[in-house]
Amino acid sequence: MAEGFLSSWSDDIRGGVVASPVGAASDERLDFFAVGHPVPTPSSVEAGSRVLEQACSLGSDDVLLVLLSGGASASLAVPASGLTLEEKVQATNALLRGGVPIDSINCVRKHLSGIKGGRLAATSRATVVTLAISDVVGPVPDDPAVIGSGPTVGDPTTFADAMAVIDRPSVRAAFPNSARRVLERGCQGEIPETPKPGSSSLSRSVFEVIGSRTHAVRAAAQVAAELGYAVATIDTPVVGEARDAAQAHYQELLRLAMGLSRPACVLSAGETTVEVTGSGRGGRNQEFGLAVVEALANSPWQMVMASVGTDGVDGPTDAAGAVVDTTTFRRGQERSLGAPRAYLENNDSHTYFDALGDLISTGPTNTNIGDIQVALLDDADS
Repeated sequence: MAEGFLSSWSDDIRGGVVASPVGAASDERLDFFAVGHPVPTPSSVEAGSRVLEQACSLGSDDVLLVLLSGGASASLAVPASGLTLEEKVQATNALLRGGVPIDSINCVRKHLSGIKGGRLAATSRATVVTLAISDVVGPVPDDPAVIGSGPTVGDPTTFADAMAVIDRPSVRAAFPNSARRVLERGCQGEIPETPKPGSSSLSRSVFEVIGSRTHAVRAAAQVAAELGYAVATIDTPVVGEARDAAQAHYQELLRLAMGLSRPACVLSAGETTVEVTGSGRGGRNQEFGLAVVEALANSPWQMVMASVGTDGVDGPTDAAGAVVDTTTFRRGQERSLGAPRAYLENNDSHTYFDALGDLISTGPTNTNIGDIQVALLDDADS
């Protein structure tokens, strides 16, 4: 995003910050920080502090341009007073491993932060213009208050909402007591709430979504049509627990396939979650694929399906996702891998697909608009 902006902007730039998991400084006027994702690192704190410092230094005649992308919640981290980075990481990991949806994760993040939930824009006297690439699929698609934990827009959630999230059975035991105390103090009015929609402190903030999952699906549909596929798209976002969403997705594929000429391509997008209970390695896209291995083995048509993260990263692995087809189950049996469901129960999808050579590894793509699923179908005798 920074490179795209610099290539088209000719006016003066006083300074800035680029916070990204990969890359390098591309302009001497910008400070580059190699930050963490999906959990913050010390560089994330350095970047967040530097951004706040620059925002506070601007006057009413200045413009603060914020190029915001999915993943920014971890890229810019300013832990709330009384909270260390290590405790913030523990809190984030508890939410991620607990299978909490991104809007609820970011609700908690905003109330453990000194920069999220509108606080960045509220600290500056400048006009704040935010151009965002969205990976948020719901419950409000492309919700400005959820993208990157909404550092420049009003936050409709409260400390009480955050407490309700961390009290989920899948999160409660792993959530650090120090972070819980911050939220409790907020509920008691000892810590100010995040700026709310309509707050006067945000009256000079403008927000625009310039890219989302719908753009990805539209572009993929165009390419598929050019390659000769009959194309159908599933507009409803693919969300929920990955293994459950995959089963529902497969049933929808079977329904759509009945009315499509061959070869056919069905496209969808969204972002699922995984409640981690096992000790294996994987990510939501790999688990999505693993959940339908046995179903695809019994498909009435030839079918291949892939689910990938558009940022090139799927969970704490080196893959973006995985591909599964009507031969995956048989090939796994031939290699004595055992039942796919055993790997699924251990959250070990990476091991299964790695053994078959069916991981999709793109490396970081430098953007993030959620996950995309691609299914290709042909008749069994083709």
